[in-house]
Amino acid sequence: MNLQVHDPQTRQTIVRLLSSMAGAKEISQYLKRFSQLDAARFALVKVGGAVLRDDLDALTSSLAFLQDVGLTPIVLHGAGPQLDAELANAGIEKQTVNGLRITSPEALAIVRRVFHAQNLKLVEALQAQDARATSIVSGVFEADYLDRDTYGLVGEVKRVDLAPIQASLQAGSIPVIASLGETAGGQILNINADFAANELVQVLQPYKIVFLTGTGGLLDDAGDVIDSINLSTEYEHLIEQPWIHGGMKVKIEQIKALLDTLPLSSSVSITRPSELAKELFTHTGSGTLVRRGERVLTASSWDELDLVRLRKLIDSAFGRKLLPDYFERTQLHRAYVSENYRVAVILTQEDAGVYLDKFAVLDEAQGEGLGRAVWQVMRDENPRLFWRSRRGNPVNAFYWAESDGCLKQPKWDVYWYGIDTHEAGGLDEVARCVDHCAARPATLEDAA
Repeated sequence: MNLQVHDPQTRQTIVRLLSSMAGAKEISQYLKRFSQLDAARFALVKVGGAVLRDDLDALTSSLAFLQDVGLTPIVLHGAGPQLDAELANAGIEKQTVNGLRITSPEALAIVRRVFHAQNLKLVEALQAQDARATSIVSGVFEADYLDRDTYGLVGEVKRVDLAPIQASLQAGSIPVIASLGETAGGQILNINADFAANELVQVLQPYKIVFLTGTGGLLDDAGDVIDSINLSTEYEHLIEQPWIHGGMKVKIEQIKALLDTLPLSSSVSITRPSELAKELFTHTGSGTLVRRGERVLTASSWDELDLVRLRKLIDSAFGRKLLPDYFERTQLHRAYVSENYRVAVILTQEDAGVYLDKFAVLDEAQGEGLGRAVWQVMRDENPRLFWRSRRGNPVNAFYWAESDGCLKQPKWDVYWYGIDTHEAGGLDEVARCVDHCAARPATLEDAA
Protein backbone atom coordinates (compact mmCIF):
# COMPACT_ATOMS: atom_id res chain seq x y z
CA MET A 1 0.00 0.00 0.00
CA ASN A 2 1.47 3.32 -1.06
CA LEU A 3 1.05 6.29 1.24
CA GLN A 4 -0.97 8.67 -0.89
CA VAL A 5 -3.13 11.67 -0.11
CA HIS A 6 -5.69 12.95 -2.59
CA ASP A 7 -4.58 16.56 -2.20
CA PRO A 8 -0.95 17.71 -1.57
CA GLN A 9 -2.23 20.69 0.42
CA THR A 10 -4.16 18.29 2.67
CA ARG A 11 -1.00 16.30 3.26
CA GLN A 12 0.93 19.46 4.24
CA THR A 13 -1.81 20.33 6.73
CA ILE A 14 -1.65 16.83 8.15
CA VAL A 15 2.13 16.90 8.53
CA ARG A 16 1.93 20.29 10.28
CA LEU A 17 -0.73 18.92 12.62
CA LEU A 18 1.34 15.85 13.39
CA SER A 19 4.42 18.02 13.91
CA SER A 20 2.64 19.80 16.74
CA MET A 21 2.42 16.44 18.53
CA ALA A 22 5.85 14.99 17.79
CA GLY A 23 9.14 15.41 16.02
CA ALA A 24 9.45 14.79 12.29
CA LYS A 25 11.46 11.64 12.99
CA GLU A 26 8.59 10.12 14.98
CA ILE A 27 6.04 11.02 12.30
CA SER A 28 8.03 9.54 9.42
CA GLN A 29 8.82 6.45 11.51
CA TYR A 30 5.17 5.65 12.17
CA LEU A 31 3.93 6.55 8.69
CA LYS A 32 6.58 4.30 7.16
CA ARG A 33 5.77 1.47 9.58
CA PHE A 34 2.02 1.65 8.95
CA SER A 35 2.20 2.19 5.19
CA GLN A 36 4.29 -0.95 4.71
CA LEU A 37 1.48 -3.10 6.13
CA ASP A 38 -1.15 -4.84 4.08
CA ALA A 39 -4.25 -2.61 4.22
CA ALA A 40 -6.26 -5.15 6.21
CA ARG A 41 -3.50 -5.42 8.81
CA PHE A 42 -3.22 -1.75 9.78
CA ALA A 43 -5.86 -1.36 12.49
CA LEU A 44 -9.18 -2.60 13.79
CA VAL A 45 -10.98 0.17 15.63
CA LYS A 46 -13.70 -0.96 18.07
CA VAL A 47 -16.21 1.82 18.76
CA GLY A 48 -18.67 1.57 21.64
CA GLY A 49 -22.21 2.86 21.35
CA ALA A 50 -21.50 5.57 23.94
CA VAL A 51 -18.80 7.03 21.65
CA LEU A 52 -21.27 7.12 18.72
CA ARG A 53 -23.72 8.94 20.98
CA ASP A 54 -21.39 11.36 22.77
CA ASP A 55 -18.31 11.86 20.60
CA LEU A 56 -19.30 11.37 16.95
CA ASP A 57 -17.57 14.49 15.62
CA ALA A 58 -14.20 13.64 17.17
CA LEU A 59 -14.55 10.03 15.99
CA THR A 60 -15.30 10.89 12.38
CA SER A 61 -12.61 13.58 12.31
CA SER A 62 -9.96 11.12 13.54
CA LEU A 63 -11.02 8.36 11.13
CA ALA A 64 -11.11 10.77 8.18
CA PHE A 65 -7.66 12.01 9.19
CA LEU A 66 -6.26 8.46 8.97
CA GLN A 67 -7.74 8.04 5.52
CA ASP A 68 -6.13 11.31 4.47
CA VAL A 69 -2.66 10.00 5.31
CA GLY A 70 -3.35 6.89 3.22
CA LEU A 71 -4.32 4.55 6.05
CA THR A 72 -7.69 2.78 6.12
CA PRO A 73 -8.84 1.47 9.49
CA ILE A 74 -11.49 -1.23 9.81
CA VAL A 75 -14.25 -0.05 12.15
CA LEU A 76 -16.50 -2.32 14.21
CA HIS A 77 -19.17 -0.67 16.35
CA GLY A 78 -21.59 -1.55 19.10
CA ALA A 79 -24.78 0.23 20.10
CA GLY A 80 -25.41 -0.68 23.73
CA PRO A 81 -26.82 2.59 25.17
CA GLN A 82 -28.98 3.21 22.08
CA LEU A 83 -30.34 -0.31 22.33
CA ASP A 84 -31.09 0.09 26.05
CA ALA A 85 -33.08 3.25 25.29
CA GLU A 86 -35.06 1.77 22.39
CA LEU A 87 -35.90 -1.44 24.25
CA ALA A 88 -37.06 0.60 27.24
CA ASN A 89 -39.27 2.71 24.94
CA ALA A 90 -40.79 -0.50 23.61
CA GLY A 91 -41.45 -1.73 27.15
CA ILE A 92 -38.98 -4.61 26.86
CA GLU A 93 -37.09 -5.16 30.10
CA LYS A 94 -33.32 -5.57 29.79
CA GLN A 95 -32.17 -8.99 30.94
CA THR A 96 -28.59 -10.23 30.96
CA VAL A 97 -26.86 -13.49 31.83
CA ASN A 98 -23.08 -13.48 32.29
CA GLY A 99 -23.00 -9.97 30.87
CA LEU A 100 -24.79 -10.95 27.64
CA ARG A 101 -28.16 -9.48 26.66
CA ILE A 102 -30.99 -12.01 26.40
CA THR A 103 -32.54 -11.39 22.97
CA SER A 104 -36.14 -12.36 22.25
CA PRO A 105 -37.65 -12.23 18.72
CA GLU A 106 -39.34 -8.92 19.67
CA ALA A 107 -36.03 -7.53 20.97
CA LEU A 108 -34.13 -8.75 17.88
CA ALA A 109 -36.29 -6.60 15.59
CA ILE A 110 -35.23 -3.56 17.64
CA VAL A 111 -31.58 -4.74 17.80
CA ARG A 112 -31.49 -4.97 14.01
CA ARG A 113 -33.13 -1.57 13.50
CA VAL A 114 -30.84 0.16 16.06
CA PHE A 115 -27.66 -1.37 14.64
CA HIS A 116 -28.63 -0.41 11.08
CA ALA A 117 -29.43 3.15 12.19
CA GLN A 118 -26.18 3.57 14.15
CA ASN A 119 -24.14 2.10 11.30
CA LEU A 120 -25.70 4.47 8.79
CA LYS A 121 -25.25 7.39 11.19
CA LEU A 122 -21.49 6.76 11.36
CA VAL A 123 -21.14 6.19 7.60
CA GLU A 124 -23.03 9.39 6.79
CA ALA A 125 -21.01 11.37 9.34
CA LEU A 126 -17.77 10.12 7.73
CA GLN A 127 -19.03 11.00 4.26
CA ALA A 128 -19.90 14.48 5.53
CA GLN A 129 -16.17 14.79 6.42
CA ASP A 130 -15.30 13.87 2.79
CA ALA A 131 -14.17 10.41 3.90
CA ARG A 132 -15.09 7.30 1.93
CA ALA A 133 -16.94 4.74 4.07
CA THR A 134 -18.92 1.58 3.38
CA SER A 135 -21.81 0.31 5.48
CA ILE A 136 -21.49 -3.43 6.27
CA VAL A 137 -24.37 -4.74 8.39
CA SER A 138 -24.29 -8.36 7.25
CA GLY A 139 -22.16 -10.96 5.49
CA VAL A 140 -19.10 -10.85 7.80
CA PHE A 141 -20.06 -12.99 10.79
CA GLU A 142 -21.53 -16.43 10.21
CA ALA A 143 -22.88 -17.52 13.58
CA ASP A 144 -24.77 -20.19 15.44
CA TYR A 145 -26.91 -19.92 18.55
CA LEU A 146 -24.76 -19.45 21.64
CA ASP A 147 -27.35 -21.16 23.85
CA ARG A 148 -30.87 -20.62 22.61
CA ASP A 149 -32.56 -21.72 25.84
CA THR A 150 -30.49 -19.29 27.94
CA TYR A 151 -29.86 -16.30 25.66
CA GLY A 152 -32.45 -16.53 22.89
CA LEU A 153 -31.34 -15.04 19.56
CA VAL A 154 -27.72 -14.41 20.58
CA GLY A 155 -24.98 -15.63 18.28
CA GLU A 156 -21.56 -17.16 18.61
CA VAL A 157 -19.28 -16.46 15.64
CA LYS A 158 -18.36 -19.62 13.74
CA ARG A 159 -16.76 -18.11 10.65
CA VAL A 160 -15.58 -14.69 9.50
CA ASP A 161 -15.93 -13.77 5.83
CA LEU A 162 -13.49 -11.02 4.91
CA ALA A 163 -14.83 -10.53 1.36
CA PRO A 164 -17.05 -7.50 2.15
CA ILE A 165 -14.19 -5.91 4.13
CA GLN A 166 -11.62 -6.56 1.41
CA ALA A 167 -13.92 -5.08 -1.24
CA SER A 168 -14.28 -1.93 0.83
CA LEU A 169 -10.52 -1.64 1.44
CA GLN A 170 -9.71 -2.17 -2.23
CA ALA A 171 -12.00 0.73 -3.05
CA GLY A 172 -10.11 2.86 -0.51
CA SER A 173 -13.19 3.02 1.69
CA ILE A 174 -13.42 2.57 5.48
CA PRO A 175 -15.45 -0.57 6.27
CA VAL A 176 -17.98 0.21 9.02
CA ILE A 177 -19.18 -3.11 10.44
CA ALA A 178 -22.13 -3.80 12.72
CA SER A 179 -21.83 -6.68 15.17
CA LEU A 180 -24.73 -8.67 13.76
CA GLY A 181 -24.40 -12.26 12.59
CA GLU A 182 -26.42 -14.72 10.55
CA THR A 183 -26.80 -18.46 10.73
CA ALA A 184 -26.13 -20.55 7.63
CA GLY A 185 -29.91 -20.52 7.13
CA GLY A 186 -30.10 -16.71 7.24
CA GLN A 187 -31.40 -16.10 10.78
CA ILE A 188 -30.10 -12.78 12.12
CA LEU A 189 -28.42 -13.10 15.55
CA ASN A 190 -27.28 -10.49 18.08
CA ILE A 191 -23.52 -10.74 18.74
CA ASN A 192 -21.67 -9.06 21.59
CA ALA A 193 -19.42 -6.43 19.96
CA ASP A 194 -16.36 -7.36 22.05
CA PHE A 195 -16.75 -11.03 21.04
CA ALA A 196 -17.19 -10.01 17.39
CA ALA A 197 -14.04 -7.87 17.59
CA ASN A 198 -12.07 -10.79 19.05
CA GLU A 199 -13.13 -13.10 16.21
CA LEU A 200 -12.31 -10.47 13.59
CA VAL A 201 -8.89 -9.95 15.16
CA GLN A 202 -8.07 -13.67 14.92
CA VAL A 203 -8.62 -13.59 11.17
CA LEU A 204 -7.16 -10.16 10.38
CA GLN A 205 -4.11 -10.39 12.70
CA PRO A 206 -3.95 -6.56 12.75
CA TYR A 207 -0.96 -4.49 13.78
CA LYS A 208 -3.13 -2.25 15.96
CA ILE A 209 -6.35 -2.95 17.85
CA VAL A 210 -7.90 0.26 19.13
CA PHE A 211 -10.71 0.47 21.68
CA LEU A 212 -12.22 3.96 21.71
CA THR A 213 -13.74 4.94 25.07
CA GLY A 214 -14.83 7.99 26.99
CA THR A 215 -12.27 7.42 29.77
CA GLY A 216 -9.34 7.55 27.32
CA GLY A 217 -7.55 4.50 28.72
CA LEU A 218 -7.23 2.15 31.68
CA LEU A 219 -7.07 4.09 34.95
CA ASP A 220 -4.79 3.46 37.94
CA ASP A 221 -5.68 3.82 41.64
CA ALA A 222 -5.34 7.61 41.43
CA GLY A 223 -7.66 7.83 38.43
CA ASP A 224 -4.82 8.61 36.03
CA VAL A 225 -4.44 6.90 32.66
CA ILE A 226 -1.85 4.08 32.66
CA ASP A 227 0.29 4.96 29.64
CA SER A 228 1.62 1.49 28.81
CA ILE A 229 1.44 -2.12 29.97
CA ASN A 230 4.07 -4.69 29.06
CA LEU A 231 2.22 -7.93 29.81
CA SER A 232 5.34 -10.13 29.89
CA THR A 233 6.78 -8.24 32.85
CA GLU A 234 3.75 -6.51 34.44
CA TYR A 235 0.64 -8.69 34.07
CA GLU A 236 0.94 -10.81 37.23
CA HIS A 237 1.72 -7.80 39.43
CA LEU A 238 -0.98 -5.64 37.85
CA ILE A 239 -3.78 -8.18 38.13
CA GLU A 240 -3.11 -8.55 41.88
CA GLN A 241 -3.54 -4.85 42.65
CA PRO A 242 -6.46 -4.15 45.02
CA TRP A 243 -7.63 -1.18 42.91
CA ILE A 244 -8.18 -3.36 39.81
CA HIS A 245 -11.97 -3.69 39.94
CA GLY A 246 -13.94 -6.50 38.29
CA GLY A 247 -14.68 -4.84 34.95
CA MET A 248 -11.12 -3.61 34.49
CA LYS A 249 -9.70 -6.99 35.49
CA VAL A 250 -11.87 -8.71 32.89
CA LYS A 251 -10.77 -6.18 30.25
CA ILE A 252 -7.06 -6.77 30.99
CA GLU A 253 -7.57 -10.54 30.95
CA GLN A 254 -9.40 -10.28 27.61
CA ILE A 255 -6.63 -8.14 26.12
CA LYS A 256 -3.99 -10.60 27.29
CA ALA A 257 -5.89 -13.55 25.80
CA LEU A 258 -6.22 -11.57 22.56
CA LEU A 259 -2.54 -10.61 22.30
CA ASP A 260 -1.38 -14.13 23.17
CA THR A 261 -2.82 -15.23 19.81
CA LEU A 262 -1.29 -12.41 17.75
CA PRO A 263 2.19 -11.61 16.42
CA LEU A 264 4.54 -9.92 18.89
CA SER A 265 4.30 -6.71 16.84
CA SER A 266 0.55 -6.36 17.50
CA SER A 267 -0.74 -4.10 20.25
CA VAL A 268 -3.94 -2.86 21.85
CA SER A 269 -4.57 0.85 22.39
CA ILE A 270 -7.35 2.27 24.54
CA THR A 271 -7.90 5.96 23.94
CA ARG A 272 -10.43 8.74 23.25
CA PRO A 273 -11.60 9.38 19.67
CA SER A 274 -10.04 12.86 19.68
CA GLU A 275 -6.66 11.42 20.71
CA LEU A 276 -6.52 8.62 18.12
CA ALA A 277 -3.88 10.23 15.90
CA LYS A 278 -1.68 11.11 18.86
CA GLU A 279 -1.91 7.54 20.16
CA LEU A 280 -0.96 6.10 16.77
CA PHE A 281 1.71 8.55 15.63
CA THR A 282 3.72 9.55 18.71
CA HIS A 283 6.03 7.73 21.11
CA THR A 284 4.30 9.17 24.17
CA GLY A 285 0.85 8.38 22.79
CA SER A 286 -2.36 9.34 24.54
CA GLY A 287 -4.14 6.52 26.29
CA THR A 288 -3.12 3.03 27.36
CA LEU A 289 -0.90 0.97 25.07
CA VAL A 290 -0.88 -2.75 25.88
CA ARG A 291 1.63 -5.14 24.32
CA ARG A 292 2.47 -8.76 24.96
CA GLY A 293 5.99 -7.40 25.26
CA GLU A 294 9.19 -9.30 25.80
CA ARG A 295 10.71 -11.07 28.74
CA VAL A 296 13.66 -9.27 30.31
CA LEU A 297 16.96 -11.17 30.47
CA THR A 298 19.17 -10.38 33.46
CA ALA A 299 22.93 -11.00 33.34
CA SER A 300 25.79 -10.34 35.75
CA SER A 301 28.60 -11.26 33.33
CA TRP A 302 29.14 -10.53 29.64
CA ASP A 303 29.41 -14.20 28.71
CA GLU A 304 25.71 -14.66 29.55
CA LEU A 305 24.77 -12.36 26.66
CA ASP A 306 25.01 -12.32 22.86
CA LEU A 307 27.56 -9.52 22.59
CA VAL A 308 27.25 -9.25 18.79
CA ARG A 309 23.54 -8.51 19.12
CA LEU A 310 24.11 -6.24 22.12
CA ARG A 311 26.75 -4.21 20.27
CA LYS A 312 24.43 -3.89 17.26
CA LEU A 313 21.61 -2.67 19.53
CA ILE A 314 23.78 -0.03 21.20
CA ASP A 315 25.30 1.16 17.90
CA SER A 316 21.85 1.52 16.36
CA ALA A 317 20.20 3.16 19.37
CA PHE A 318 22.91 5.82 19.77
CA GLY A 319 23.73 6.26 16.08
CA ARG A 320 27.42 5.89 17.01
CA LYS A 321 29.69 2.91 17.34
CA LEU A 322 30.63 1.39 20.66
CA LEU A 323 34.40 1.37 21.19
CA PRO A 324 35.93 -1.95 20.03
CA ASP A 325 37.24 -2.88 23.51
CA TYR A 326 34.12 -1.79 25.43
CA PHE A 327 33.20 -5.25 26.75
CA GLU A 328 36.82 -6.05 27.70
CA ARG A 329 37.38 -2.86 29.67
CA THR A 330 33.91 -2.44 31.23
CA GLN A 331 33.27 -4.31 34.47
CA LEU A 332 29.61 -5.34 34.29
CA HIS A 333 27.51 -5.09 37.45
CA ARG A 334 24.26 -6.15 35.81
CA ALA A 335 22.58 -5.97 32.40
CA TYR A 336 18.86 -6.03 31.65
CA VAL A 337 18.11 -6.90 28.03
CA SER A 338 14.76 -7.53 26.30
CA GLU A 339 14.70 -11.05 24.89
CA ASN A 340 14.83 -9.85 21.27
CA TYR A 341 17.69 -7.41 21.97
CA ARG A 342 15.66 -4.29 21.31
CA VAL A 343 16.24 -2.61 24.71
CA ALA A 344 19.23 -2.83 27.06
CA VAL A 345 20.11 -1.26 30.41
CA ILE A 346 23.77 -1.73 31.41
CA LEU A 347 24.98 -1.03 34.97
CA THR A 348 28.54 -0.95 36.28
CA GLN A 349 29.82 -0.94 39.86
CA GLU A 350 31.98 2.13 40.56
CA ASP A 351 33.58 3.53 43.70
CA ALA A 352 30.80 6.12 43.82
CA GLY A 353 28.08 3.44 43.55
CA VAL A 354 26.09 1.62 40.88
CA TYR A 355 26.27 3.56 37.61
CA LEU A 356 23.92 3.49 34.63
CA ASP A 357 26.30 3.23 31.69
CA LYS A 358 23.86 2.59 28.84
CA PHE A 359 20.11 2.80 28.30
CA ALA A 360 19.64 1.77 24.68
CA VAL A 361 16.27 1.54 22.91
CA LEU A 362 15.96 0.74 19.20
CA ASP A 363 13.95 3.25 17.15
CA GLU A 364 11.49 0.50 16.21
CA ALA A 365 10.81 -0.24 19.90
CA GLN A 366 10.13 3.38 20.84
CA GLY A 367 6.52 4.07 21.63
CA GLU A 368 5.89 0.47 22.70
CA GLY A 369 6.53 0.96 26.41
CA LEU A 370 9.26 -1.70 26.20
CA GLY A 371 12.01 0.67 27.33
CA ARG A 372 9.97 1.69 30.36
CA ALA A 373 9.24 -1.97 31.16
CA VAL A 374 12.94 -2.95 31.10
CA TRP A 375 13.81 0.18 33.11
CA GLN A 376 11.22 -0.77 35.74
CA VAL A 377 12.63 -4.29 36.12
CA MET A 378 16.08 -2.72 36.59
CA ARG A 379 14.79 -0.13 39.04
CA ASP A 380 13.01 -2.73 41.19
CA GLU A 381 16.35 -4.50 41.74
CA ASN A 382 18.56 -1.42 42.18
CA PRO A 383 17.48 0.97 44.94
CA ARG A 384 20.36 3.41 44.28
CA LEU A 385 21.69 4.57 40.94
CA PHE A 386 23.46 7.50 39.31
CA TRP A 387 24.17 8.38 35.68
CA ARG A 388 24.99 11.16 33.28
CA SER A 389 23.32 12.34 30.08
CA ARG A 390 24.34 14.88 27.47
CA ARG A 391 22.63 18.26 27.64
CA GLY A 392 19.71 18.34 25.21
CA ASN A 393 19.27 14.55 25.10
CA PRO A 394 15.55 13.93 24.24
CA VAL A 395 15.37 11.24 26.95
CA ASN A 396 16.27 13.75 29.68
CA ALA A 397 12.59 14.46 30.44
CA PHE A 398 12.19 10.78 31.31
CA TYR A 399 15.40 10.82 33.37
CA TRP A 400 14.20 13.89 35.25
CA ALA A 401 10.91 12.17 36.13
CA GLU A 402 12.76 9.03 37.29
CA SER A 403 15.42 10.76 39.35
CA ASP A 404 15.47 12.15 42.88
CA GLY A 405 17.85 14.89 41.82
CA CYS A 406 19.81 16.36 38.93
CA LEU A 407 22.90 18.56 38.81
CA LYS A 408 23.52 20.37 35.53
CA GLN A 409 27.14 20.47 34.38
CA PRO A 410 28.63 22.20 31.31
CA LYS A 411 28.60 19.03 29.16
CA TRP A 412 26.55 16.52 31.17
CA ASP A 413 23.52 16.48 33.41
CA VAL A 414 24.12 14.16 36.38
CA TYR A 415 21.08 12.29 37.74
CA TRP A 416 20.55 10.04 40.73
CA TYR A 417 17.90 8.29 42.74
CA GLY A 418 18.04 6.58 46.16
CA ILE A 419 20.52 9.10 47.59
CA ASP A 420 19.03 11.23 50.35
CA THR A 421 20.79 14.58 50.25
CA HIS A 422 19.19 15.50 53.57
CA GLU A 423 20.96 12.68 55.37
CA ALA A 424 24.50 12.98 56.72
CA GLY A 425 26.94 12.22 53.92
CA GLY A 426 24.27 12.50 51.21
CA LEU A 427 25.76 15.60 49.59
CA ASP A 428 29.24 14.04 49.71
CA GLU A 429 27.85 10.97 47.94
CA VAL A 430 26.37 13.16 45.20
CA ALA A 431 29.69 14.99 44.88
CA ARG A 432 31.47 11.65 44.30
CA CYS A 433 28.90 10.81 41.61
CA VAL A 434 29.46 14.14 39.88
CA ASP A 435 33.24 13.72 40.02
CA HIS A 436 32.97 10.23 38.53
CA CYS A 437 30.73 11.48 35.69
CA ALA A 438 33.14 14.33 34.90
CA ALA A 439 36.15 12.00 34.74
CA ARG A 440 34.49 9.00 33.06
CA PRO A 441 35.98 8.32 29.61
CA ALA A 442 33.79 8.10 26.53
CA THR A 443 32.63 4.64 25.44
CA LEU A 444 31.23 5.62 22.02
CA GLU A 445 33.27 6.70 19.03
CA ASP A 446 32.88 10.33 18.01
CA ALA A 447 30.23 10.94 15.37
CA ALA A 448 31.69 11.23 11.89
